[in-house]
Amino acid sequence: MAKVQYYTQEIVDKLRAELQYLKFQGRSDMAKQIAEARDKGDLSENAEYDAAKDAQGLLELKISKLEDVVANARVLDESTVDTSKVSILSKVKIKNKKNGMEVTYTIVSEEEADLKAGKISHSSPFGKGLMGKKLGETAQVVAPAGTLEFEIMDISR
Repeated sequence: MAKVQYYTQEIVDKLRAELQYLKFQGRSDMAKQIAEARDKGDLSENAEYDAAKDAQGLLELKISKLEDVVANARVLDESTVDTSKVSILSKVKIKNKKNGMEVTYTIVSEEEADLKAGKISHSSPFGKGLMGKKLGETAQVVAPAGTLEFEIMDISR
């Protein structure tokens, strides 16, 4: 069983739409592929049929995993984000103590992470280092190049 994960409403809707597509359109397309391969002759020597059956197994596995994710998804309301400490959906402005560079990130779930958009996963090394920190505290982030220190400059939603 998958663990409970927190998402924005937008991501939950996207996951549900993908699940619906795979369950109906994906399964329908897969059945057609298997039928076409079956029509090509002897099944014991039909590589196309074997490949279609393997693909069907992978599709069913993906559907099963997605069903678990959707069943355990919880929607976060951005208006209830606690800005006294860094948490999921917090927008946090940090300052690198070594070089003085400032950057702002939004802490999100793994599926929503997008570094280019300034969204980092709460389960990434960076996210883990920031989670639970309060304004003015120092967050230590363990990176391949060593431990980095960041001061929490601002927390908002």
